[in-house]
Amino acid sequence: MLKAVTMALVLFGALAAQQIKRVAVQPTLAGDGKAMFKEYCATCHGVEGRGNGPAMNATKKRPADLTQLARKNRGTFPEVPVMNYINGDDAVAAHGTRDMPIWGTLFRSLDPESEGVAKIRVKVLADYIKTLQAQ
Repeated sequence: MLKAVTMALVLFGALAAQQIKRVAVQPTLAGDGKAMFKEYCATCHGVEGRGNGPAMNATKKRPADLTQLARKNRGTFPEVPVMNYINGDDAVAAHGTRDMPIWGTLFRSLDPESEGVAKIRVKVLADYIKTLQAQ
C-alpha cells in the first residue's frame, strides 16, 4: 500500500487539549517490556495500566484497565487473547472501531527485515502486562 500506511504511528494525548495527535513511533529494545509499555501504551492506559493515562479522555471509549485482565478471566491471565489484541488479530467487532493502534503492524515497521522481532515485541509486551495484574 502507500508508504504512509507502512510508516509507524502512535497515538498520544495532549493533556491540556484533550486531543490525540499522531506521531512517529519511537523504537525501543524488543526485549524490554516495561520500556515498550511506557513508550507505546502508558499514554492511554497509564503507567500502572489502570486505563487512566493522559490521553484517556481523548478516546471514544475509556482505555481498558489492564490490571484487571486476569480477574475478569477467572484468575488466569489471558495471554493469547492479549497478544492477539496487541497484534491486531482480535479486534472486537461489538466494540466498534478501535482507538488503540494495531501494534503488530507498527512493530513490523520497526524491524521490516524480521517478522520474528515483531512477534517477540508482542510477547514481551504481553508478559509485562501480566506483571501489572492486581493481586
